[in-house]
Amino acid sequence: MTEKSAFYDSEFDEHFAVAAATRDAVRTEFAELLEASINSIQSGGKILLFGNGGSAGDAQHIATELTVRYVKDRAPIAAIALTTDTSALTAIGNDMGFDALFARQIAALGRPGDLAIGISTSGRSPNVIEGLKTAKAMGLRTAGLSGRDGGDMVGLADPLLIVPSDTTARIQEMHITLGQMLCGALEQELGLV
Repeated sequence: MTEKSAFYDSEFDEHFAVAAATRDAVRTEFAELLEASINSIQSGGKILLFGNGGSAGDAQHIATELTVRYVKDRAPIAAIALTTDTSALTAIGNDMGFDALFARQIAALGRPGDLAIGISTSGRSPNVIEGLKTAKAMGLRTAGLSGRDGGDMVGLADPLLIVPSDTTARIQEMHITLGQMLCGALEQELGLV
């Protein structure tokens, strides 16, 4: 076996192992996230998603699947990624500091009944933590996707889906898998498919 082939196989082996561990680890928390999402949408609320880097990409991906469609054409589900408005992101970062990036947008756009979902592989991203704190203080339901030990998101996000891995790539793979599962489950549960 060549070195390249060994790397290829080891990446898949680790992916499958983390996927199996995640399946066992977050079953209850996923059900709670689904229920919180249903409650928010049925009460006229919306889902706010946010994170940095790959987690920003996941927030955008999930929000798009919800507002447009996941499986079939259906009524839109209200969701916003707080990672896409470059004018707001640069103004907040410049004028208030990067740590205020999501908290300021939540203060402007969030309402009780909304669900704020922070995404951070480490659970320690200061702007995600500040966003969750602001959401919680405003009476929004908070939830999160994390990895490792959940970091500072523990106690701020409930439910908190913690992927049992220390490898960022594997955590991100599970986050988008869980996010897409949420989209599919919401379509089914809300009778939109």
